[in-house]
Amino acid sequence: MDSPLVSIIVPIYNAAIDLVPCLESIKRQRYQNIEVLLVNDGSSDSSPEICRMYTRLDKRFVLIDKENTGVSGTRNVAIERASGKYLQFVDADDYLDVNATRLMVERMEETESDLLVCHYCQVPADGSVHVFGFLPPDTTMDKAQFARHLMEEPASFYFGVMWNKLYRRDIIMEHGIRCNEEFAWSEDLLFNLEYISYAERFCSMRTPVYYYQRRKKKSLSTAVSPAKVLSAKASLFRYYRKLYMDLGLYERYKLQIYSYLVAVAKDLP
Repeated sequence: MDSPLVSIIVPIYNAAIDLVPCLESIKRQRYQNIEVLLVNDGSSDSSPEICRMYTRLDKRFVLIDKENTGVSGTRNVAIERASGKYLQFVDADDYLDVNATRLMVERMEETESDLLVCHYCQVPADGSVHVFGFLPPDTTMDKAQFARHLMEEPASFYFGVMWNKLYRRDIIMEHGIRCNEEFAWSEDLLFNLEYISYAERFCSMRTPVYYYQRRKKKSLSTAVSPAKVLSAKASLFRYYRKLYMDLGLYERYKLQIYSYLVAVAKDLP
């Protein structure tokens, strides 16, 4: 099997306390053909110095400095700079299994899929590890099949986030898919819904290769007001509705789609 280039995108903002474990987990990936785009979103701590150290240690690491605009704008800068066949996203306070990129690429190449979704590990404050995943393991699906599974957990991190997925860069660039910089909540899910509308073949992976450190995340209740959350859900609802109407599945799933407006993800902090 060929080893296509993978662009690993890490948005960074004042993440110094967690950054070394994250970058080490990327540096130690057994899949070698990667470029690592470290996008510093105007950090005021030692994050830029840590990033520069890694660019000196490993030529695959590239530091991009920018003014602070938030995570969506930061990811968009990296998307524009990326040159890999696939895009992989990692949060600066999380880390990867050493085989993460290798297993994800192998699965995408074997199934000729447009999007991979993998199980992930949640690490709470007590240090225990809990595995999350809702799709049937190691399955390939067309868009309608994937959409049916999506309705089983429409508010879940598993479907909503970007870091447990592998994307094809050509689909993103051809259709101008970017993170919406006006969204302060669930911007990942909006990106995914746009991407899904253009993707045709989907696959899942049973092996959990991403470690989401729940204890490191700020509570949404302190970061985003309830009014903004409700407004974001209303906007996202329109994207959900269009996707399912285009697939001819809206009447079948409209109750689940409406329930998304009040749903709380089972795996939220």
